[in-house]
Amino acid sequence: MAEGLSVPRPAPTPRWLVLFHQIPPVPAYLRVKIGRRLQGLGAVAIKNSVYALPCTEGAREDLAWAIREIVEGGGEAALCEARFVEGLSDEQIEALFQDARARDYKRTIEQARALAASLGRRTPRSAGARSRAPARLRRLESQLAATAAIDFFEAPGREVAEGLVAAIGNRLRATAEPRADESPGVSLDPSTLQGRTWVTRRGVHVDRIASAWLIRHFIDPEARFEFVPARGYAPRSGEIRFDMYEAEFTHDGDRCTYEVLLDRLGFKDAALRAIGEIVHDLDLKDAKFGRPEATGIGRLIDGLAAAERDDEKRLARGFALLGDLYAALRRKSK
Repeated sequence: MAEGLSVPRPAPTPRWLVLFHQIPPVPAYLRVKIGRRLQGLGAVAIKNSVYALPCTEGAREDLAWAIREIVEGGGEAALCEARFVEGLSDEQIEALFQDARARDYKRTIEQARALAASLGRRTPRSAGARSRAPARLRRLESQLAATAAIDFFEAPGREVAEGLVAAIGNRLRATAEPRADESPGVSLDPSTLQGRTWVTRRGVHVDRIASAWLIRHFIDPEARFEFVPARGYAPRSGEIRFDMYEAEFTHDGDRCTYEVLLDRLGFKDAALRAIGEIVHDLDLKDAKFGRPEATGIGRLIDGLAAAERDDEKRLARGFALLGDLYAALRRKSK
């Protein structure tokens, strides 16, 4: 090395994803909708119209969909990777996340204690409250699962909330009713999708990994996958896009891409549908199904995404995970 020359330091790894947005005053519901969407993702406001999430592949994907909603509603949005060097420290930002989740856990604790107290009463009016208890428990379980999914920094209150909800569940388990399985009719023939190349965005995460697994194992064993930039890709002949803008198979309403594939191809397999509920809860983070497996599967998916940057390797590891999960759910359903 020549004397006097210094080696530049590598850029520090960004800790945060920061979303800036500007939403028009009309329609008024859009601002409320986006606010609830960001709250559901676990984002915290660090200034007006400036939100932060930990810098992960899953958060990047979640915020990409939020940006799409903002832009389609006539607003503007930008996303950047960041490290804070003045004004706010990493510890202060982590505290914002912990405070938000601690409030969520506190609400669940208060509601769980109220439900438990109502079960202990023996009055004529309490009979109606006990009949509604299973539905109230399911809402509490879904609420708790949604909070745990966005508890990035182990906020206080989770263990207390989980213990209270589990105790109520133990009291009601004998009378809990199973959820009805809804299976839509067939609208597409899987044989028409043979021999295709399936195209999706780079940096695959839970919905795209699960969708690719479904494609390879239940639609076309010879399916090929290609990973491209999120925007501006023009599909070639014989290609099918999934979970990306203007794709043939992508989010539809409150359904993730995996669910759309199941519905449009008419899959009725209970284990596949159970995986769809897990993927939905992880991808949309709305705890619609409150699947107890979601937290563990989510941590495993986050781990493989952190360990592997190559999309083919992510798929290989994800396929093994989902294959084992499918086998377990099949065994459980028999």
